[in-house]
Amino acid sequence: QVQLVESGGGSVQAGGSLRLSCTASASSDPTYCMGWFRQAPGNERREAVAVIWTGRGSALYADSVKGRFTISRDNAKRTVYLQMNSLRPEDTAMYYCAADFTGHCPRLTADFVHWGQGTQVTVSS
Repeated sequence: QVQLVESGGGSVQAGGSLRLSCTASASSDPTYCMGWFRQAPGNERREAVAVIWTGRGSALYADSVKGRFTISRDNAKRTVYLQMNSLRPEDTAMYYCAADFTGHCPRLTADFVHWGQGTQVTVSS
């Protein structure tokens, strides 16, 4: 079982920036799929924000965050980052880190096996 620990959430005004971090516990597989998902208040569904394959660094983004968010990884630290710029009130949500070792990657579907506890991001207007 892979443990994922997120950090970096908080409150910011519209137009501001935040950087989220997600560190995975050690695993036998050096490459895997990691992504950020979010769930807004009142929304039952988690939507994909950005996903990266730690091997080659290839990534996919949701249309709503393209040009504003950047996902990156530091394999030595087993950490994935989500740099969020030009934040908008509609970005307010609980952000979850997820990891998977199988399946196509990157992919913008929420069928990941391992999930973190989430970190809250609140953007005020």
